[in-house]
Amino acid sequence: MKDQLQHEMGHNIDPTAKQFAQFENLPRNTPIMMLNLIELNEQANYKDGRAATGAEAYKNYGKESGPIFASVSGTILWRGEPECVLIGPAEEHWDIAFIAHYPTADAFLKMVTNTEYQAILFHRQAAVKSSRLIRMDPASDSTNFSE
Repeated sequence: MKDQLQHEMGHNIDPTAKQFAQFENLPRNTPIMMLNLIELNEQANYKDGRAATGAEAYKNYGKESGPIFASVSGTILWRGEPECVLIGPAEEHWDIAFIAHYPTADAFLKMVTNTEYQAILFHRQAAVKSSRLIRMDPASDSTNFSE
C-alpha cells in the first residue's frame, strides 16, 4: 500500500508515507470530515493507454468506489462547484469540491485499505491532476463563527 500511496506524490494525487503516518497517529475512534478539492486532468492518464477525459475517469472512480464508501457508512455532507479562488494561489483551480463524513477515522482507513478499493484507485490516479484532502475534526456542534 505504501508504494501506491506515493504514486505521483509530487502532484498531490496520493498521500506520502509521512502524511499517511500522521493521519494514522491521530485519534481513530472519533468522527472525521474530509475536505476534498480536486483538479482534473483534461485527458486521463491511464497507464494502459485507454482514452478518457479526467472527468470520465473520476466518474468511474466515484461509481466504483461509491459502494465501498457506503459500506463504511461514509456520507457526503456538502458538494459544491468551485468558481474562483478569492484568497489563495491564483494558479490553483478546483473542478470538484466536497466534504465527506466518516463515523470514525478507522472507517476511512478501512475504506482506503480495502482490496476492492485499492483495485479501482487507478481511476482516481488517472483522473486527478492535483488535489487536497484535509482531515477535519468536527469538534464543535456550534454554528457560531468564533467558536
